Amino acid sequence: MDLEQLNFHHLFYFWRVARTGHLTQAAGELHVSQSALSAQIRQLEDRLGEALFEREKRRLVLTETGRLVFTYAENIFGLGQEMLGRLQGRSEGMTRLRMGSVATLSRNYQENWIRPLLADPTVTLTMESGLLEGLLERLVQHRLDIVLANEPAPTDPDRPLHCCFLGSQTISLVGPASVWQGRRLQVPDDLSGLDLALPGPQHALRRQFDALCMSASVQPRIRAEVDDMAMLRLIARDSGWLTVLPEVVVQDELRQGLLVSVGHTPQLQEHFYAITTPHRHRMERLEQLLAGSTFLSALAPEASVLSRAADGGGA
Repeated sequence: MDLEQLNFHHLFYFWRVARTGHLTQAAGELHVSQSALSAQIRQLEDRLGEALFEREKRRLVLTETGRLVFTYAENIFGLGQEMLGRLQGRSEGMTRLRMGSVATLSRNYQENWIRPLLADPTVTLTMESGLLEGLLERLVQHRLDIVLANEPAPTDPDRPLHCCFLGSQTISLVGPASVWQGRRLQVPDDLSGLDLALPGPQHALRRQFDALCMSASVQPRIRAEVDDMAMLRLIARDSGWLTVLPEVVVQDELRQGLLVSVGHTPQLQEHFYAITTPHRHRMERLEQLLAGSTFLSALAPEASVLSRAADGGGA
């Protein structure tokens, strides 16, 4: 049997009966007679060549094949409900938000940004990371709903995109509290000869840091170059070296007193952007995130002030 021979109307009736477990109840909900509903399910079983239900007392129970078919039917009709809800600008059952983020973006920042969704039982999240260009391709193909990045989307008249500035955070120099508690360094003037762990060459702020050191004729000892912020966080925590990064990456270690900030400069900042397509179907929860001051909750308190200043003082 090929796909053209599958009657999705019969499959829909099967799905509704399987969800209730009662033929009479499903017939009432569907406004059809019990005999008509039973006949259509038998036609589906004949087409598939397998029994889908067996009767236990007064209740219909799925067979092994029935459970398999029901799993696929749940996906098919669940996605159908979601599609209709998105096209009509409203929630219909579960809302699936598909988010991409550049691999160099802090996982802590991402979690803080989506935190309102984690408490929403109507939202299902799909998250993936990668290089910006690959994520943007998936975005324009409508395989992602939004991309979070630490650099703006390249301008391309053939690929119009909306790039929403979320805010900025000053980059800090952090070190183990056991060594650096109460000490301060000037960045970059005091960095010559010091052991540093840095974001890798692919990170947007690395070019800023290299240019700053070059202009000040400063040469630190680079002990590690790490693109992944989760790994840079571990190195900051466990290596004993000084590390250059946004404080949101090590927010827990700073809060626990394992690490301390020993210096920063407003000349080094990481910028955060939400990238969407102009012709996307509106999702209420996503629009709320974009419209709200979600960035302020995604950063440390001092970064919130910087964000408001960079955004003209708005919320």
